[in-house]
Amino acid sequence: MLQESLLADLLTEQPAAVRLQNLVNTLRSHFNCGAVVLLKLDNEVLQPVAIQGLVREALGRRFVVAQHPRLAALLASRNPVRFEHDSSLPDPYDGLLAEQPGNALPVHDCMGISLYLENKCWGVLTLDALQPGTFTDNSMIELQKFSLFVETAVRIGQLEQNVRALRQGQQRTMPKSGTTERNESEIIGHSKAIESVLKELRVVASADLPVLLLGETGVGKELFARELHILSQRSDKPLIYVNCAALPESLAESELFGHVKGAFSGATSDRSGRFEVAHGGTLFLDEVGELPLSIQAKLLRVLQNGEIQRLGSDKYRKVDVRLIAATNRNLRQQVSNETFRADLYHRLSVYPLPIPPLRERGDDVSILAGHFLELNRARLGLRALRLSPEAELAIQQYQWPGNVRELEHVISRAAIKLLSHGVEKTDIATIEPDMLDLDVQLPFSATTDSGKNSVGASLPPANVSMKEAVNYTQRKMIESALGRHNNSWSQAAKDLQLDASNLHKMASRLGMKS
Repeated sequence: MLQESLLADLLTEQPAAVRLQNLVNTLRSHFNCGAVVLLKLDNEVLQPVAIQGLVREALGRRFVVAQHPRLAALLASRNPVRFEHDSSLPDPYDGLLAEQPGNALPVHDCMGISLYLENKCWGVLTLDALQPGTFTDNSMIELQKFSLFVETAVRIGQLEQNVRALRQGQQRTMPKSGTTERNESEIIGHSKAIESVLKELRVVASADLPVLLLGETGVGKELFARELHILSQRSDKPLIYVNCAALPESLAESELFGHVKGAFSGATSDRSGRFEVAHGGTLFLDEVGELPLSIQAKLLRVLQNGEIQRLGSDKYRKVDVRLIAATNRNLRQQVSNETFRADLYHRLSVYPLPIPPLRERGDDVSILAGHFLELNRARLGLRALRLSPEAELAIQQYQWPGNVRELEHVISRAAIKLLSHGVEKTDIATIEPDMLDLDVQLPFSATTDSGKNSVGASLPPANVSMKEAVNYTQRKMIESALGRHNNSWSQAAKDLQLDASNLHKMASRLGMKS
């Protein structure tokens, strides 16, 4: 019985994320629908927390409520809302359901309900299907009843989080939800590499030590600096950003430490530097390896004594600043080359924190792609924007030397190309591999002369692993069988000479059902 299964999920001791995912899985199975999604509301933006039945990149999407009328309608009601199959309102998941044979299909049946904790809206639960008539009046009644289990699960997770924070003495360092700053500085990803970095950030945030962020260009060091500030005891004070590479040597001292009237030509009044502006808060020095040696000596004094001296003044001023520095350079090598002071390097690198490149973050590339797809969908006024399975394979194989910044630019460029190629804004726009302009070779040709999905006869190139080739082949065969049998999983299983349960398990493993 569904109630007993949901109750068991609530009573079982497990991580909050696992508990919510199990609830979503159970609901999808009970309602026999294409997808169930749990989304949390934060500053008028809905963020997927648990999904079942959508492509993986959907986890990275952030749905601005004002841009999605169906989600807005759900939030505006305390009761379940159902949208008929012929509703003119676009569905945010059009083209994103995993149970479609490689095609960009619209959602035909949809219902959902808003979720409340302590009489405050927490988010929404949505259910979608490709088959019209999947949801009935009875489904609406059941959804109202079962939503209470989801609200309880969310509340349990919050209580567990609060208990952990109190035990660790971190009640003052918990991030403030619902703030614009939090949304702007969100770090997206679920890989072990990124979770490890975030775990370190949470630990070092409470210490007032300097932190040196290390990583390649484009990995998002500024986002990690913002996260560190938000989690720190100084989160209610300013975070001041300085790009050291953009500071001319002649102005660097004045910019960082300030100046007095008459210190140089054009200094018509006293002016505070970035250190004084950041007093009580955090100063982030990006590309710190670019600082001139003359400025490095003055920066060292600030770190040693907490004092700055304005240009043209003989007085010292006390400043209370937490310093975060970042660089894509090898500072150890610069110390050896005598282009960076050894004593400053040791002061800055009290806690060095490497940020992993995108190529080491596994499935995060798909999740981040989803984030940028949704941003570009809204920016260009498109109904829906998605990656084809082949395009997703291409981004997973590419090495991303420019990291997250390069991925963002590639997705944005491809979206603009779609419009220039005549795609209508009312279509479900699909980005194909050739629009990405990535230097990768897909293991197989995805189409035959007839345009239907099939597996090519040639072997994959040498740079594709056996596992990637096998997974891709299995995925394409399943998609092709579903296409031949009108999306019937039972008929596809017979066609592929597989047990139906094994086919579903294989599809789940390949990311086609979750």
